[in-house]
Amino acid sequence: MNPSTAEFTKFAMNRRAMLTLLVGATAGIISTSSRAAGESKPVTLYKDPQCGCCEGYADYLRSNGFAVSIVPTHDLPLLDEKYGIPTELSPCHISLIGGYVVGGHVPIEVVHRLLAEKPPITGITLPGMPMGSPGMTGRKTEPFKIYEIAKGSPKIYATV
Repeated sequence: MNPSTAEFTKFAMNRRAMLTLLVGATAGIISTSSRAAGESKPVTLYKDPQCGCCEGYADYLRSNGFAVSIVPTHDLPLLDEKYGIPTELSPCHISLIGGYVVGGHVPIEVVHRLLAEKPPITGITLPGMPMGSPGMTGRKTEPFKIYEIAKGSPKIYATV
């Protein structure tokens, strides 16, 4: 092989290797972004038809990568009963996320914790409509106490 043939072969092999890497890297980027877009967890949010703060919470979940479907209902007390939420811990609305019930305006870091830990409970709830919580107006005046939804006495799952 003369020097020009050897250089051409080396160039062709380098070019082929570069194209292979480039195509592979591009496919990896497309695959990763498709996976990231497809990883948004579906959420079904049950809310009173006239409640605007529930819409605010749905937007909050969407901005944090969840795909939210809203179901207007006047039967929230029946859903509380169905999912075992005591009256004194009744939330503003109920979301079904990743096999759990999430009641009320629970901050996203607590939702992520629940989904990561996968505790053997029905879910969590932030009672009422605390000012300054996600989807609510006003300033936060005290820590939010988020309770477990489980059999037995209510226990605090998180305080934020």
